[in-house]
This record gives sequence, C-alpha cells and structure tokens, in this order.
Amino acid sequence: MVKNAKPAKASYRCAECGFEVAKWVGRCPECQAWGTVEERAPARSGLARIAAGAPSSPARRISEVDVEATKARSTGVDELDRVLGGGIVPGAVVLLAGEPGVGKSTLLLEVAHRWAEQGSAGPVLYVTGEESAGQVRLRAERTGNLHPEIFLAAESDLSAVLGHVDEVKPGLMIVDSVQTVQSTEDTGVVGGVTQVRAVASAVIALAKENALPVVLVGHVTKDGSIAGPRVLEHLVDVVLQFEGDRHSTLRLVRGVKNRYGPADEVGCFELRDDGIVGVPDPSGLFLNRKDVGVPGTAVTVVMEGKRPLLAEVQALVAKTGLPAPRRAVSDLDSARLAMILAVLERRGRVRLTDQDVFSAAVGGMRITEPAADLAIALAVASATVDAALPADVIAVGEVGLAGEIRRVTGVGRRLAEAARLGFTRALVPPDSGPLPPEVRALVVPDLGAALQVLYDVAKK
Repeated sequence: MVKNAKPAKASYRCAECGFEVAKWVGRCPECQAWGTVEERAPARSGLARIAAGAPSSPARRISEVDVEATKARSTGVDELDRVLGGGIVPGAVVLLAGEPGVGKSTLLLEVAHRWAEQGSAGPVLYVTGEESAGQVRLRAERTGNLHPEIFLAAESDLSAVLGHVDEVKPGLMIVDSVQTVQSTEDTGVVGGVTQVRAVASAVIALAKENALPVVLVGHVTKDGSIAGPRVLEHLVDVVLQFEGDRHSTLRLVRGVKNRYGPADEVGCFELRDDGIVGVPDPSGLFLNRKDVGVPGTAVTVVMEGKRPLLAEVQALVAKTGLPAPRRAVSDLDSARLAMILAVLERRGRVRLTDQDVFSAAVGGMRITEPAADLAIALAVASATVDAALPADVIAVGEVGLAGEIRRVTGVGRRLAEAARLGFTRALVPPDSGPLPPEVRALVVPDLGAALQVLYDVAKK
C-alpha cells in the first residue's frame, strides 16, 4: 500500500539575495537584511504538467533578426554615451543610482534636453515622483534645459504613468525615482520590496513591448549600495553608479552592469551652478602642476575603466608626541596605506614609528588601484627626507610585502597619457611591455631601487 505524500510546505525566501529558510525570520541569515524574508507558495508536485501555449511570435534564425532596429541612439551627452557603450538601446532600461544631491536629476534634465534637440528621436516624458512639476521647471530654467518636447508628469501612481505614456508616446522616458512610484494592484508600502519589484517589472515590460528606452533613478542606502531588492539590478539592462564628493565639483558615472557594452567605463562630469557638463579630458582636475617638485608629492596614472587618468598623491610626515602615531587618509585605501607604511619601514628603512602620517589624493578622486602603491610610498618617503621628486617624473607600480615592485596592466597606455601631459620620465616595474618612446622609463625592481632615485635627487 502506497502512503499518501505529505502536502508541500510553504517556504520563505529573502527578496534581497534569494536565500531560503524553513520558517519566517526578521533578518536574513545570508545577507543580514531586515524585513526582506517573504513567504513563498509551495512548489507543485513533480507530476504536474504545464500545457503548451501559443507563442507570441515565431522563433527565427538568429541571423534573420533585424539589427538596425536595436542600434544604440546617442543621448547627446558624450560622457554618458561612453559609459553606455555608444548610446541607449531602444527598449533598454537603465538604472541610475547615487546619493541625494549628487546631481542625478540635473544630469537627466541635460539628457532630456539633448535628446529633445535631436528632433527625430521623439519627445521625452519626465516622470517625477519626488518633486512637483514646478520645481523641475525651475531647475530646468536655471540649467538652460527648457525644451517644448520635454513633457513633465508629477505622478506617483503606476497606472497614471502608463496613461501618460499612451498619451505622449515618448521616445525616451525618465522616472525619478522608481522608489516613489506605487502600484495599486500590489500590497506593501511605497518604496518597499514588493512595490519596487512590481513597478520595475511593469516598466520593463512596457519598455520591451514598445522599444521605449527608460531611465530609472534609484536611491542608495547609507553604505552606498542601491536601495530596494537586489533583483532590481538583475532585471534592468544597465546599472550606473553616480559618484561624487559634496565638497568637489567632480562627478563620476561608473558602469556597474551593461548588457550592451563594456561594464568598466567611467564618465567624468563637472557640476556647476548652471548645470552639469562633461569633462572629456579630466586629468587636469587631479593635478597641481608646478615647474619645481614639492616634497611629499608624487604623480601616478590610474585606470578608471579603460581611461587612464593622472592623479597626484600627497603626504605629510610630522613627528608625534603621542604613544600611537596618527594615520590619516583621504580618498585612499587606509588598509593599503598601512601595508605600504609597514613595507617602507621594514624593507626601505624609512623610520615612521614616531611620525604622524597624513596622506591624500588631490582633486576628489578616490584611488584604490594597486598601481598607485609606488607613488604613495615615494610621497611618504619624500615627505620624510624633505626632498622632492622631479616635477616631470611619474611612478607606476604595485608594492609587494617583500618590497618588490610588481607589474601592473596597461603601463604603455598609462605612460602615453603621461607623455601627452608633459611628463618625460617614469619609474616602472620590470617586464612592463612596450612603452612609448616619448617617456624615458627607469625600471625599478624593488622599493630600495625606487627610493635610491629619491635619495640621489636629495643629494644634488
């Protein structure tokens, strides 16, 4: 006699990471998020079958699919096009996330204006759920982005937004922001996991069905990650992170995910009182060029995506009267700086145990790439012996725990950018590949050899 199978029990799944648990808990054991565990209906029996339905469109050979209809169209903002991979694809959904006040709405008003100026691209529907239409109009007037083909809709109801799409028939839709729009057919609070998922799914379906490019503005949490369910990042086609320091005019749009192009590109912008402008050559923002070198400074070349950028590192070393010397860092990786200081003292014989060390990157750029290790070490050593590196010298290389200088990627491209800006000499690791002839490369196999260059300058 066959016993009856037990009915399947409901399970619980985290809306952020998808982790499943047997019973409801307030905090996900996997991602530690609060209030994201939801009940999931029990799975159907393996004997159940799904009847075949009529396909919405016949399957075609991949070579017969029309490519022209899905080519990227320029947004009119060159730096944004760089990150998107040439422009925005019809039907693509782009998620732009950033901290409050960083300039997301200002950038998207600029995009709306440039898009409307193209004429043939169609009108722009700008849906704002956070501000009134009058507030957006004032910002557009201040930044010079008024255009008759930009339509504003101050709506927070999803059905009303879809109605505006049917009426305006836009060529581009901007939703600012996805956390403020709600669906009356779904439960949950506005901005909650259920609502954000429902709104995003409806907008994505609308975009794919009508080949309508859509830009969604997303909030970020206090730790800098995108707010809302993690599935939101998986559903959209492109995820962009808008970064910037409140005390600097520099803004970076960094590609995090891109189904239509490279996901490691970076666009540079400068936020001004009258709007935001792209910076096609941002290296000058991070340099404080002088004809004579200054003790405690060193210049390196970091890679932001595929773009080489020159950056200046500064260090100040001062004798301390405290039992534990201070280590202050600005826009650098504090853990990596601590490692470099340890290698300097142990391998380079630079005494720092009774010295306060302050180190910073100039211009608002945050440097985390290991290729800047050698420049940081030279800046600290330069400040310690009070001797300046020559103003036409750059340093590129990763410092290992044994004091060796390790090879980094793209040294040739880095030095070509340095040569364009007038640098003639470079300290590079061994086996760096072909280098441009405009820069005289000095190979330094270890930290001692690099410091000897500094000491030779100090003796002169």
